[in-house]
Amino acid sequence: MYKIGSQLLEAAEQLESERNIPKQVFINAICDAILAAYKRKVPDHNVDGVHTQFDEVTGEIGIFAPKTIVELVTNEYREIAIAEAKELLPDVELGEILELDVTPDDFAEYGRIAAQAAKQIMTQRLREAEKDLIKQEFVGRQGTMMTGQIKRIEILNNGKPNVVVDLGRFEGHIPPREQLPGETYKVGSRIRVYVKELRESGRIPTVIVSHTNEELVREMFELEVPEIDDGTVEIKAIAREAGYRTKIAVHSNDADIDPVGACIGSRGARIQNVVSELKNEKIDVIRWSPDPIDFISNALSPARITTVALYDDPAGRRTEVIVPDDQLSLAIGRNGQNVRLAAKLTEWKIDIRSESQIKGQPFGVGATTTVVLEQKDKEKTEKQTETPSEEIKSEEAKSEEIKDEPQKETAEKEG
Repeated sequence: MYKIGSQLLEAAEQLESERNIPKQVFINAICDAILAAYKRKVPDHNVDGVHTQFDEVTGEIGIFAPKTIVELVTNEYREIAIAEAKELLPDVELGEILELDVTPDDFAEYGRIAAQAAKQIMTQRLREAEKDLIKQEFVGRQGTMMTGQIKRIEILNNGKPNVVVDLGRFEGHIPPREQLPGETYKVGSRIRVYVKELRESGRIPTVIVSHTNEELVREMFELEVPEIDDGTVEIKAIAREAGYRTKIAVHSNDADIDPVGACIGSRGARIQNVVSELKNEKIDVIRWSPDPIDFISNALSPARITTVALYDDPAGRRTEVIVPDDQLSLAIGRNGQNVRLAAKLTEWKIDIRSESQIKGQPFGVGATTTVVLEQKDKEKTEKQTETPSEEIKSEEAKSEEIKDEPQKETAEKEG
C-alpha cells in the first residue's frame, strides 16, 4: 500500500469546512486518480476488478486486483501460482480468486504524466461535487427570500455591475436587470434577495437572485406581519415597479381584523421596515374585494372615483373610470404609474377620463355593469342609519381609534 499519512484526511476535512464538499467525495476523487495513474502504468489490467482502498487509521491507499489461483501463471496481472498463494493463505485451492495488493513499489515515482492525470480527475470530481452541492442548495431555496452580505462587485463587458452576494453555502449573483434602479451597492453591506433561477451555462452553475422581484415584497411582509405568516391576512395580488412604487392588495376572512391596518402596523412601524429595506420605495396597501368595482376603485387610490363601467371585450376585461377633474392627474400618476400598477394589480385594462372630458358624450354603452360610486356610498350610509344605537356608538368609537392611529388605506412613505 502507498502511505499518504494524515495529510489526506486533514485536506479533506478542510475542504469540507471551507467549501462544504463532503470529505468522502474528496477521498474518492484521490483514490480514483491513483487508480487512473496505475492503469496508465500497467499495460494489462482487469478493468472491472481493480480498485483502491483507503485506510483512515494508517493513512494508506492501496491498489487491489482479483487474481485467479492457477498451476502455471500465464498472465501475472490476472493470475497467481498456487504455491505463492499458499504462502499467503495455506488452505486455498486451484480456481479460487484472491483480492491482492498490487500497489507498485515505485508508485510515487510514476512521473509527470501520471500525476497530471490524477490531478485532472481530482479537479473534475471536485467540480462535479461543487455543482451538485449548488444544485441541491438551490432546489431547497428557490422561490424564497435570503439574507446575505455583498461579497464583491464585478464589472461586466458592457460596463454594468454584477453584484455577488455571499449566501452562506453558495453565492448569489444580482445581474443589472435585477438591481434597483439608481441604487448603489457596497461591498460588506447586508441585503435581502429573492432566489430566482439557476443557470448552468458556465463550469460552475450560477444562482441568480433578485432585488426587484415582486415576490420579495411578499416575503418581507410575511416576515414583518404575523397575521400574514399565520394566514389570518392574505396577500391577494402584488404589482411592482421596483425602486419606485408597489401596490399590494390584502384581505382577511376574519371580520375583526383590519388587513390594511395589520400590514401598516402601529404608527406605520411594520410597513416602514419593508420600505427601509427597499430603499424608500413607496408602497400602497389596498383592500382587496371580490367585487371588481370596489377592487378597481381601491386600486386607483389615492384618487377618488365617481363612476365605473365594466366591459367584457373579446380582447380581455376592460373598464372605463370617471374621476373629478381635480383627480385626473392623481388617478393617472406620474408618467401613468398609478393607473399602470392598478391595471396590473386588478388584471383589468383601465381607461380613465375626467368628468369634463365625458360631458355630453355617451358613456357606458355596451357595458355589462355601470356603477356610480357616490350613489353606492350614499346607499351604504342610509343603511347604517338603520343600525341600533349601540352599534352606531361602537362604529363611532372604532372610527375615533382609527383617527388616532396614523394608518390609511394607502400606505405610502412620505417624501
